[in-house]
Amino acid sequence: LALCALIVALMRPQQGLKDTKIATEGVDIVLALDVSGSMKAEDFILNGKRFNRLHVVKEVVKEFIKRRKNDRIGLVVFAGRAYTQCPLTADYGILLKFLDTVEIGMIEDGTAIGDGIAASINRLRKHEAKSKVVIMLTDGNNNTGQVDPLNAAELARALKIKLYTIGAGNKGPVPFPVKDFFGNTVYQWAEIQLDDKT
Repeated sequence: LALCALIVALMRPQQGLKDTKIATEGVDIVLALDVSGSMKAEDFILNGKRFNRLHVVKEVVKEFIKRRKNDRIGLVVFAGRAYTQCPLTADYGILLKFLDTVEIGMIEDGTAIGDGIAASINRLRKHEAKSKVVIMLTDGNNNTGQVDPLNAAELARALKIKLYTIGAGNKGPVPFPVKDFFGNTVYQWAEIQLDDKT
């Protein structure tokens, strides 16, 4: 009996842990990010160095994502058309990796704001979260696409989806990088309109 007890003690039997389910309730958020050519404008200066609008917006979005807890976040990108870069997820690490791959020129040029809103709504409409939000980050005005932005906004209201818009960049002439005859980057002043009213 002593030998059996010693063998059992050496095996170190342990009681298994119980499974615990924790229910958390967060917000479903889709970030709609403008990747049109106008986002190349370099009207932001940080630490004495020029950065384009997309770079600055991506940095702000990264900080926003890192501060979230229990929310599912998705990413839609748009220019001449819109598509989902990352569906709703609570895995912020993979979301940040998808965000890193976003760049100007990945979609044909244009600013289809209505399509961006519609694609974002489509990502949210079938989910049962108590609060659904679209955050649109753009620097321009709608100039292409299949969906009118105001119609898309009305659809969001009908589906009880909150829509927030954030304008990126300065009004008036802004420095826009172009290549000269020798392939060097030079700046031209360009007028990029931001449709505040819509």
